[in-house]
This record gives sequence, C-alpha cells and structure tokens, in this order.
Amino acid sequence: MSCTSQFQWTSAARTDVGRVRQRNEDSCLDLPDRGLWAVADGMGGHSVGDYASQEVIKALSVLPLPATFSGLLDDARLALQQVNRELLDEAARRHVRRIGSTVVMMLACERLCGCLWAGDSRLYLYRDGHLTQLTRDHSQVEQLKERGLITAEEAQHHPAHNMITRAVGATQGLSLDQTLVEVSDGDVFLLCSDGLSNEVTDADIAAILARETDSTACANALVEAALRNGGHDNVTAVVARAEDPYLTDKTLVNPDF
Repeated sequence: MSCTSQFQWTSAARTDVGRVRQRNEDSCLDLPDRGLWAVADGMGGHSVGDYASQEVIKALSVLPLPATFSGLLDDARLALQQVNRELLDEAARRHVRRIGSTVVMMLACERLCGCLWAGDSRLYLYRDGHLTQLTRDHSQVEQLKERGLITAEEAQHHPAHNMITRAVGATQGLSLDQTLVEVSDGDVFLLCSDGLSNEVTDADIAAILARETDSTACANALVEAALRNGGHDNVTAVVARAEDPYLTDKTLVNPDF
C-alpha cells in the first residue's frame, strides 16, 4: 500500500530559456498522480548546469512509493544525497570546480505536503487570497536581509543576489531544509526557479494565481510575466492545485495557515 493524498490534484509546468540565456539549465517534475513536483536550477556560471538539474529531476522521478509520509521524505533525502555524491564525482572527472543545482520539491501524502529544498528555488502557497513563501532562500542576499544589513527592496538589485549558499553538488555534505503543510481545499502551490521570483513581484504572482483557475493557463501566465519583465534568466513554474473531494460545503472558510 502506497502513501496517497486525500486530495485530488491538478497541476501543470512550464519552463523557458528566457530572453538572454542560450541554454535552459532549469528542469522540472510534474507528477500529480504521484503527488510529486519539483524544480531544479543548474547553477549559473558553472559547467553543465543543465546536466546537474536533469540528474536531480531524474532521481526524484523514480522515487519508490512507500507506505508512510516519513518514508517518502526519507527516500527523497537519500536520492538527493546520492545525486550530490554523483555530481561531485562528475565534476572531478571533468576537471571542473563544481557541477551543481538548486532543488525544491513537494510531496503530497494523506492530508499533508512536505517540501525539501536547497538553494533559492522557491515554494509558495496561495490560500484564501494570500500568498505565502514557504521556503527561505539559501543565498548571500537572504543572509544579509536576516542580519538587517539590507532591505527587501535593496535585495532585489543587490549584486550578490545570484550567489547561493547551498546546492546539490556544491559540497560533500548536502544540507536540505524541510517544511510541512496541512493541505486545505482550494490550496494552490507554486514551485519556481529564481528566474520567476526575480522578475515577478509577489503581488503580481498572487494576482495571477487568483485570476487563473486552470493550472496550465496559470503556469503559462507566470512564465509570460517573467519574460515581459526582461526574462534575464531561465524561468520555470510548476502550479499544483488541491481539491478535497470529501468537502460537501464549498462555502466553508479554510483555516488560516
């Protein structure tokens, strides 16, 4: 018996090379039937970032289906640790300093969603008209913000905004952060690379999630917004919507997150 979600999930993904880059180093995973979604962003400026992100997504796409939620998270951690070792070995084989990728992944099981991440690819939750960033960027700019040395507005244009502090393949020991969310009917989750979050404000992301009720249309609208705003990086959006098939009164207000 596998660990399945109590919700009906619909989702869609779109990735684009953007208007500046020559190669798309983003990869993504969209498996609503398995309750599994992910975005990986090959580390810009490093060798074969597209290879790194593809290896991350490939490993996650073949995760087994365990009977428990904790087993699912454990298997995902082990898979990412294995990719971390393989990318380190591949970098040594190619005589390059580093081959790495960010990762953000979401797993749905029963009435919960779990997220694992490393780097600055993000997971957002849109619930009852409010957008919440569930992940915290592993970046130098985020560290400066936490120390009160720069404001959120200054962070958007800071010269170090692309410098991340964690990634798959970056160091011998991969450190993954984790968060858990109890899912409610109507929740919309967005996984994205920084090519979206750097180009589109949270307010505009929320407006698109509110306006577009179809997951495919929503993912397309988010990517198009990033392209209109410059498309300076590869951009990826994965949108997943949860519907509770057992909720009969759809007028009930979801509990606050």
